Amino acid sequence: METGRKQRQHHHFVLVHGAFHGAWCWYKVATALSSAGHRVTALDMAACGARPGRAEEVPSFEEYSQPLLDAVAALPPEEKAVLVGHSFGGQCLALAMERYPDRVSVAVFVSAAMPAAGKPMNLVFQQVLHEQRPADFYMDCKIETSGDPEHPVETLRLGPRFLEQRMYQSVSRL
Repeated sequence: METGRKQRQHHHFVLVHGAFHGAWCWYKVATALSSAGHRVTALDMAACGARPGRAEEVPSFEEYSQPLLDAVAALPPEEKAVLVGHSFGGQCLALAMERYPDRVSVAVFVSAAMPAAGKPMNLVFQQVLHEQRPADFYMDCKIETSGDPEHPVETLRLGPRFLEQRMYQSVSRL
């Protein structure tokens, strides 16, 4: 029996955090989407959030993105996900879309850069890290290099002043 109303369509949202974060940052968004009847998967990328490991143990962007690639690959054949990536998470989305175009309904880039076609995936990160900011922007952060000298891994360690003044509100100012 037709009631005249369209049946509401529910989606599977896969949420990908930005650099230096974890699935925890999607708590309110995931709760709102779930409350609206959608299926939600908030992922921790490699060595982030509750996922074990250290950043310097993740030598490639593909390995960093592996949790997303695994999640998209594991979708049932008839299901297409809505991918949502914040900041550096947009890079992960681009890789997943390229690898599994038939598994992605749409991708939402939230304050996220999309890599240029034919350019290396780490180009955006390198530009932000080395070119797009004044020298004092990173304040008390440290860039560390580790790994094989032929394939070094650069890690940005955020300092307390940077976290307080650039990323989060200072509690003392509230």
